[in-house]
Amino acid sequence: MSGKIKFGTDGWRAIIADQYTVDNVARVSLATSRWLKQNYDHPSVIIGHDCRFAGELFMHTAAKIFVHQGISVKMAEGFVSTPMVSLGAVKLECSVGVVITASHNPPGYNGFKLKSHHGGPLSPQKVQEIEDIIPDEHGLNLGQISLESPLLEIVDLETMYVDHARSKFDLEAIENSGMKLVYDAMWGAGQRAMKRLLPNIDFLHCEHNPSFMGQAPEPIAKNLQELESFIKERGDIDCALATDGDADRIGLYNGKGEFIDSHHIILLLIHYLAKYKGMDGKVAVAFSATPKVGRMASHYGFDYDVVKIGFKYIAGIMVEQDVLVGGEESGGIATKGHIPERDGIWMGLIIWEFMAKSGKTLDDLIAEVYEIVGSFKFERSDLHITEDLKQKIIDKCKNDEYKAFGDYAVDRIETIDGFKYFFDDDRWVMIRPSGTEPVLRIYAEAPTLDEVRVILKMTEDTICN
Repeated sequence: MSGKIKFGTDGWRAIIADQYTVDNVARVSLATSRWLKQNYDHPSVIIGHDCRFAGELFMHTAAKIFVHQGISVKMAEGFVSTPMVSLGAVKLECSVGVVITASHNPPGYNGFKLKSHHGGPLSPQKVQEIEDIIPDEHGLNLGQISLESPLLEIVDLETMYVDHARSKFDLEAIENSGMKLVYDAMWGAGQRAMKRLLPNIDFLHCEHNPSFMGQAPEPIAKNLQELESFIKERGDIDCALATDGDADRIGLYNGKGEFIDSHHIILLLIHYLAKYKGMDGKVAVAFSATPKVGRMASHYGFDYDVVKIGFKYIAGIMVEQDVLVGGEESGGIATKGHIPERDGIWMGLIIWEFMAKSGKTLDDLIAEVYEIVGSFKFERSDLHITEDLKQKIIDKCKNDEYKAFGDYAVDRIETIDGFKYFFDDDRWVMIRPSGTEPVLRIYAEAPTLDEVRVILKMTEDTICN
């Protein structure tokens, strides 16, 4: 009997050739097929894969199952980003989208993301319904199932996405601004689209390399050292954008080669869309985001929601309500006027358009944000510890055993998803196990980066000793 397959925070992910196999992809695809036929009279699927190893093989496996089950399939040719599949689900009116990707996970992983017809993550309830009916064995002879079917259509999702972006952004203003810009694809699925959108900027790691040079394609500072060095060596760069393996997460650098975290990006987006573009709507963020987002929302008179971690929870609100910006600490952000989906390229283009239209540097724009919410720094530490120790720490959190972390006494605790310990209005630390990796995450915020690192160190010393 095959092992149980479980969907995590953002889809099913597993190590290739271990749990992530052709047979297991077929099992998940068969469950998805059966769920579709239970819920739609004329079900259809849009499917694509990113740059990971054997992405096409696994996509073809899933597509075979779908057509064998009588489901109409629109299949991307070549690698595509997750937002391309999500946008395609909306424009081509498909019942669900499937992306063969493990997003930002290390290169040994692949995965299976489910998207809704709204163009964002499929709701947790529906994903659970599919998970509940994954069979122990698929019972099919995959070698005898052909992709040659009138139910299968090849679609150009990349061109659809590029044309859509060209219709929404003033790319000419960005190109004529005189700004020196850089895009780092991290060998991921955004590489070709960005070359088509802004061909005259500088590009890093925009080649197809399924190994990602052995590094997880997550756009965080420790993984972007080459980009940071490039900015500092050049000395004339105004801003740099990086996206993850499936191009739905954003990383950003200013002209000094300093990493700009997602909290700052979310605040910049709210500020630009509200003040400069006259837009409004609710703001929704994940529990790990800075509370300063609430201050910014209040400044503009917007409602403010804090939800569990996982972009699917933000997307659920975006589908039902008028949301201006929805985002999470890990780089997944969406805005009004696009799909309810994380999109690293899209968010980067908004920031670059903001800079081009205002004639201001990224630091100037962040200074405007600080005038409203106050200055702050943030950093996250990922602890690779034993499962036993991780569970002991979480149990202590649940039992309210932590009253201080070194010199920092706990003033109050929030427990929406994880454990957020506030020391005062400007300093906090959060402890939470990862939903997709064997990792315990510690998040901290304070007025200076030095103090953030002190808080992280004192927290680690407290919980690991």
